[in-house]
Amino acid sequence: MGQKWLISGSPGCGKTTWILNTIKENQGAYGYLRLTEKSNNGQEKLPESLIDYTFLKDQAPHLQDLSDCPDTSISKYKDLLILIELSQSQSPEELEAVGKNPYVNSQLEALNLQLDRHLHFGRDSELPNNDTLVFKELASWSLNLAKSVWDPQSLNTFWFELVNGAYGDVYRAKGLMNLPDGKSIFFNWIMSQKGSQFLPLKTVSPPHGRPKRPSGLVIQGKGLDCKNIQSTINLCLLNDALLEMHQMTLRDRQSEALRTN
Repeated sequence: MGQKWLISGSPGCGKTTWILNTIKENQGAYGYLRLTEKSNNGQEKLPESLIDYTFLKDQAPHLQDLSDCPDTSISKYKDLLILIELSQSQSPEELEAVGKNPYVNSQLEALNLQLDRHLHFGRDSELPNNDTLVFKELASWSLNLAKSVWDPQSLNTFWFELVNGAYGDVYRAKGLMNLPDGKSIFFNWIMSQKGSQFLPLKTVSPPHGRPKRPSGLVIQGKGLDCKNIQSTINLCLLNDALLEMHQMTLRDRQSEALRTN
């Protein structure tokens, strides 16, 4: 019999890592869903499922994505352990309020999901709390980078500037970045850690045009200079001519390697 678990907590506390470890350590079928939260001004925040699910699917290929299921159809997956992720950039006054959030409950009701378990980072002792942020509210900024490819040196410079306060007080940043050689790197940083985490995805795109896989960036913090972040990123991305130049060199190397073998 399948179950539905809600995993909630502050940005960067380890929700996605905990979900991945749970999938790897236990046999069975798993489904993944990420809920959105609502900001104080009533605007729905952009979901981070673009980044999180792509990374999880790369590491655990058998994971099923339930984000595109029509309303009420998720309840038909009776043999899945459904792991539902919720990131909160607004901290409730009391931890008990997490389970009483009407906006979250409305999403669960629309999907006909009744939780069997709710785990919250910073409340439940079985979860690690080393990276649980304590805050009232964080600004959040997201960018869809589908089909974008970074100049590697420019990406390294931008990321260093980003996590060292050049664009505001960044508490947490993560992204999936496409490189000219067809690789995609998962970038992950939180202020409580000493350094950034860089994890290459197992899948590599062929050196022919722009990659089709998802790519994006999510930043949370205070006093974010979003306009400057966007303009800097625009300068770091490769245009079609430069991308073709990089890929042509890579194709030539691959052809040469095939001839010598």
